[in-house]
Amino acid sequence: MTLRLATPTPADRPDWMRLYHGYAEYYGMPMNDTILTTVWDWLQAPDEPLQGRLARNAEGTAIGLMHFRAMPSPLRGAKIGFLDDLYVDPAHRGRGAVDAMLEALREEARRQGWPFVRWITKEQNYRARGVYDRHATRTDWLTYQLDV
Repeated sequence: MTLRLATPTPADRPDWMRLYHGYAEYYGMPMNDTILTTVWDWLQAPDEPLQGRLARNAEGTAIGLMHFRAMPSPLRGAKIGFLDDLYVDPAHRGRGAVDAMLEALREEARRQGWPFVRWITKEQNYRARGVYDRHATRTDWLTYQLDV
């Protein structure tokens, strides 16, 4: 699949919102204008660590998004990459979009000097995990959440 990945511009906001709504719906997360505005503002601010890419197919249709950032790794004394969000519109899955997006992320990590990129996914996200297993190594780490 031929994809063009680019940092979202103000003109991309409607496409980004449509995709981010789909992502939130998939994970059963509430979505509202406050969240959308906050995340969009982070993506547009050059001093924020969160970066984004919008994926467009050969026809120019926005079919996917990813959000990632540098994350300090104190034991390494270095920054690593962290992939917060990766989503492809269900109508465009199974055609190599995630493969292309992960390869673009690998190139971005090289440019940033990150030794690797980490991310989490749901245990039951079997389809995505099948793709991830082709590109990355599953770690032994478990994720915990301390609610406040």
